[in-house]
Order: sequence, then structure tokens, then C-alpha cells
Amino acid sequence: METLWYCLVAVMIAVYVVLDGYDLGAGIIHLFVARNDSERRAVLRSIGPLWDGNEVWLLAGGATLFFAFPALYAAGFSGFYLPLMIVLWLLAGRGLSIEFRNHLKNAVWPPFWDAMFFLCSLLLAVFFGAALGNVVRGVPLDEHGVFFEPLWTNFRLGPETGILDWYTIIVGLAALFTLAVHGALWVALKTEGAVNERSRAVAKVGWWGVAGLTFIVTGLTFRVQPQVPARLAVQPWGYVFPALALAGLFSMAWFLARREEWRAFLGSCAYILGMLASAAFGLYPCVLPASTNPAWSLTVHNSKTSDYALRVGLVWWMIGMVLVIGYFVFVNRHFAGKVRTEENGY
Repeated sequence: METLWYCLVAVMIAVYVVLDGYDLGAGIIHLFVARNDSERRAVLRSIGPLWDGNEVWLLAGGATLFFAFPALYAAGFSGFYLPLMIVLWLLAGRGLSIEFRNHLKNAVWPPFWDAMFFLCSLLLAVFFGAALGNVVRGVPLDEHGVFFEPLWTNFRLGPETGILDWYTIIVGLAALFTLAVHGALWVALKTEGAVNERSRAVAKVGWWGVAGLTFIVTGLTFRVQPQVPARLAVQPWGYVFPALALAGLFSMAWFLARREEWRAFLGSCAYILGMLASAAFGLYPCVLPASTNPAWSLTVHNSKTSDYALRVGLVWWMIGMVLVIGYFVFVNRHFAGKVRTEENGY
């Protein structure tokens, strides 16, 4: 049962990254693909009806984690206290920049919120990537399952690591490029004219960064976390997940060249899902490896709640997911299609 819940948590986090990832990506690229107020309104309009609904998956994933693996939730939210507070402020800043941008007609007001939208989106992508890097690398857990990391120490791997070191920064940069390309493909899918052309150009250039950083991060991960290659060696069927990521990566370039925007975006979704699934598979049964002593790592077995709670919770989780998926399908069908620069913005 705990393995099933591990998969459910991983799926919900992956869905959040795919959905809110294009919102973040749109924020990262919008200053480069939109040259005037009308075009920036079009970029905001492409995500405006969807971004807050997409964030529901983050809340649902956190609630599921809290329910199924309370020891992991407690350790992670206390050990990552500082970056989590930063993430909360960045999420708030991004929401404010979207909703407040058009409240005043002033020469300073919209540019300020445009810059805030860009900065918050960029930093969120980097912090989310660094968070994944911390989970893969491991944290300095003690024998009681407790740890605390400062934002940085000496940027080296070792027993006294910070949230940011050379490995987590590289993973953060990989996340930044990935979400920027993901967002560019979404904006290209939803817009026409000059914004569409610039978004596709950004996606084509950014693809090379994603491809290069994918191979760099993969090689470094095999070195930093031996659990990942060991797991693949024991169960080689897990290579299906890296294969999915590679298929998605190369399909992005293939369909971009043929101006098949929807398929290129689906390729980006497949790449993100494949990379996250590869990390989840490689770490299992660990949910939070200990860099101090592998025996102190949190696993699906020593961090889970009771079996009875997991069985009962599964019923309510399925009911909740039916409602969430129904809402998601309705909203996306209702706001399907292209937005136009001549229309009013969000």
C-alpha cells in the first residue's frame, strides 16, 4: 500500500510540474516574446484562466504527502523551512503580478508587475529544480529523521551541505531551461502572429540548453547518488522512464521544425514526466536519502502512516481526484483555442 501511495504522490507532483510548469515558463519568457502591452496581455491571457487551477495540484500533492508520509512531511518542511518560505512569497508575488497588472493605467505600474512576473517565475523554476536536486542528492538527516539546511554553505557536497551547492544549482538551471521551453511551447500553441513566431524561436534555442543539461545532470546524478544506477541495474525495466524522457526531448525538436505546436507541447510534457519518473524510480524505496548515514534515510516504510489509514484514505483520494479531473477537463475545454493580441488581456 505504501508503494501505491508513493506512486500517487509522485504522479501528483509530476502533474503539477507539467501544468503549472507552462505558467512559470510563460512568465520566464514573456519579456522576450512580447514587445508591447497588447502582446503581453496575450501571453497573460494564454494562462490567465488556468494558472490558479493548476496550482491546486501543488496543494493536493502536499496534502497527499502529509497524509501518506507524515514523517517525510515533518522532516522536509522543517529542514527546508527557509526555501519554503521563499517559495511561498514567490508564489504570492507571481499571483499578484498577474491579477494586479491591469488595475491602474500608469507608466510605471504595468512594467513593474511585468518585471515581478518574470522574476518570480524564474526564481520559482530554479528553486523547484534545486529542491529536486536536494531530494536526489540527499540531506543531512540524523538518527531521529531531523535535519536543517541553510540556504548555502561552501557550495560543496559533503556532510554540511546547503540548499544550494554546485549540483543543486545545475539541476536548478536545468529546471529553468526546461520550464522556459515548456512555457514557450504553450504560448506558441495559444497565440498567433509575432508572439507565436518569437515563442517558437525561443523554444528552438532553449531546446539545446535542455538537451545539454539533460545529459550533464544525468551523468552527475549517477555520480552523486549511487542509489539511482544501482536501482536501474537491479530492475532494468526502469529504463523505460529515461526512454520516455528522451523520446519527448527529441519529439519536441521534430515537431517544432514542422510547426506542429500541439505535438511539440505534448513532447515537452512527456520529457518532464519521464525525467521526474526516472528520479522517483531511481530513489525508491527512499523518499529522502540521508547524506550522513544511508541507514538514517527516510523510506516509504519508515515514514508512512498506518496501513488502515492508507486503505481508507485511498477511497476518499479517488473521490477527490474525480472532482479535480472533472474540473480540469471542463476548464481546459472551455478555454481551448488561440488567444489574439487584439483582444483585451486577462
